Amino acid sequence: MLDFVVIGAAQAGLSMAYYLDKLGKNYLVVDKEDEVGASWLNRWDSLTLFTPSEFNNLPGMDFPAKKGYYPNKEEVANYFKQYAKRFNIQLQLNTLISSVHKEQGIFTLKHENGTLKTRNLVIATGPFHIPYTPSFSKKISEDIFQIHSNFYKNPQQLQEGAAMVVGAGDSGFQILDEISDSERITYFSGATDVQVLPQEILGKTLWWWFTKTGFLSFSRKSWIGRKIIKSRQPVIGTDVKGILKRDNVKPVGNTINAEGKTIVTETREIHDLKNIIWATGYRPNFSWIDGLELTKDGYPKHDRGISNIKGLYFIGLPWLHTRGSATLGGIKKDAEYIANYIKEEEVSV
Repeated sequence: MLDFVVIGAAQAGLSMAYYLDKLGKNYLVVDKEDEVGASWLNRWDSLTLFTPSEFNNLPGMDFPAKKGYYPNKEEVANYFKQYAKRFNIQLQLNTLISSVHKEQGIFTLKHENGTLKTRNLVIATGPFHIPYTPSFSKKISEDIFQIHSNFYKNPQQLQEGAAMVVGAGDSGFQILDEISDSERITYFSGATDVQVLPQEILGKTLWWWFTKTGFLSFSRKSWIGRKIIKSRQPVIGTDVKGILKRDNVKPVGNTINAEGKTIVTETREIHDLKNIIWATGYRPNFSWIDGLELTKDGYPKHDRGISNIKGLYFIGLPWLHTRGSATLGGIKKDAEYIANYIKEEEVSV
């Protein structure tokens, strides 16, 4: 019988495993992929972090890069592999958990090859579960290549001809930048009045300023935290205005409908599209956990990662506690808090 199972072998799961080991727990980290760091390696080829290396440290081991360096996805994945090896993280890969059920104080986790039983469970699967595309995307002609940003790798995946990127977040603008860096006609669907923050201000990185001002430390329950959550998230480190001024980039407002080869946007109907990249985000999926209370947005109800089910914890969710909870370097504070809670619970029993 295991003391803990941690589902997810990226930054959240590895950080939690580090502290469980410190507590002397018999634990196992499981992941549906065949290698540590796969969730990063599966993203687009040119992806780099907008947090410099000194702000990407997991507990107990600094990111192996010079200060001020912005790592790419391969370097992040390799860091995770080195981390798992250094701390002898107990891993079981190729294990997709399909359901979780608790009975008589024991969690039973079903997967393709059997079951796992544990007294406690940590869900570290992150916020990116189901790639979202609008329902009218199903009405679009098969002659138009459609791909969600979750599966986008590089422009070589696309057909010859015009493309459209849908989505005004970091991913959308980074992919728009890459795809439009040629003579290809590239439509952009989404808000153009986004706030843009540079990666460096007055010789210091943006994350240095965030740390000094306490921006990453405001609780989600605080007045400032609630204001930040409700505000539109800024785009970081991408020259949005410069990209939108390119002759081959055509902003068209929001996409509102489609039929066959006709795409309807707020400003025009488009008839010449050959490709659509949906950078339209994700929807959470926790339906596989029996008895879990969810918010109206589909995320677990919790208090700093502690759920309504005794022995069930969450880590790696957006705004688990602060804005920093969503960052590589911020995850360790949440992991340490949960570990201390577990320790105190044992003392009080």
